[in-house]
Amino acid sequence: MTDKRLALTLGPLQFNWSAEAFYDFYARIADEAPVDKVVIGELVCSKRSPFYEDRLPAAIERLQRAGKSVALGSLALVTLDRERRAARELLTESGMEVEINDLSLMNYVDEQSAFSIGPLVNTYNEGTLAFLAKKGARSICLPPELPFASVEALAAAGLQAGVGVEVWAYGRTPLAMSGRCYHARAHGLTKDSCKLVCEKDLDGLTVRTLEGKDFLAINGVQTLSHNYCNLIGSLDRLAKAGVTSLRLSPHSGDFVAIVQNFAGVLAGDIEPEQALAAMRASAPEAEFSDGFLFRECGAAPLAPA
Repeated sequence: MTDKRLALTLGPLQFNWSAEAFYDFYARIADEAPVDKVVIGELVCSKRSPFYEDRLPAAIERLQRAGKSVALGSLALVTLDRERRAARELLTESGMEVEINDLSLMNYVDEQSAFSIGPLVNTYNEGTLAFLAKKGARSICLPPELPFASVEALAAAGLQAGVGVEVWAYGRTPLAMSGRCYHARAHGLTKDSCKLVCEKDLDGLTVRTLEGKDFLAINGVQTLSHNYCNLIGSLDRLAKAGVTSLRLSPHSGDFVAIVQNFAGVLAGDIEPEQALAAMRASAPEAEFSDGFLFRECGAAPLAPA
C-alpha cells in the first residue's frame, strides 16, 4: 500500500434488523472490527427507529469505549413534521457529530454544529464540495455512482478545502429513495400499514427482470443495486488519488471478516487477491462489482484478477 493512510468508516445500517440483531452487530463491531469511525442511526425509514432506539445509547457507549469515533446518521428523506423535528433535534441537541443525508438539515447548521456529509447528498462537483466545506463539514462521503475521474477531482478539491473525502467501498449501493414503500406493495400492503415487512429481508429484497435476471434490491422506500460494490483491489489507487477514507456498508453474515480483509490489505498483511477470495467465502451470496468507478456500466462485475 501507499504510505497515505486510508481510514475505514462503517456506514449506517440500511436494513431493518431486530433490536437484538442491531445491538449484537454493533457490539461485535466494537470488539472485533478495526474501523476508525462508525455512523449509526436510521437512514431509510423513521418507522423503524422506535424498535431499537433504546439500544442506541449502549451501542454508542460501547463503540466509543472501544476507541471508535461515532457519528449519528440522519434520515435520508424527511417528509413529515415529526421527522423534521427529529432531524433538527439530532443536529442541535445530540451533542454529537451528525452525518447529514438530507440537505434540509443544513437549515439548522451554525458555527457550533459538528457535521459531515453522507453519500446520499449529491456532491458531484468542486463547487458543491467547497460550499459544504465552508459551511463546516468535517468530511464528505461521495455518492457511490461517481466515476474515478470525478473522485480524483473531488479528492483534490477536498485537500484544498481541508475536508476529508470518503468513497463507498463495500456493500449494495443506494440508488434512490421514494415516498412510496416498494416492500409493502410487494406484500400487498400500503406504506401506512406496512407491518414492517422489510424485516423479512436482512439485505434487501431482490428484484428480477421479466427474464428472471437479478436486477436491483428494494429496502422499504429505498432502491439499491443488486451487486455489492467492492473496491478491495483499488485501495492503493484511491489513496494515491487523495481519498482519505473508505465506507463499508453493513450487511448480514460475517461482516467483521469483510472489515478485517480491508484492514489487512491496507496494512499490507495480505494481497488484494487473497482478500477478495476470503470475502467471496464470507459473503457467498454477494455478486461483487466496481462498475460505477471504473466501467461504463455500474452493474459490471469485477474484472478478472
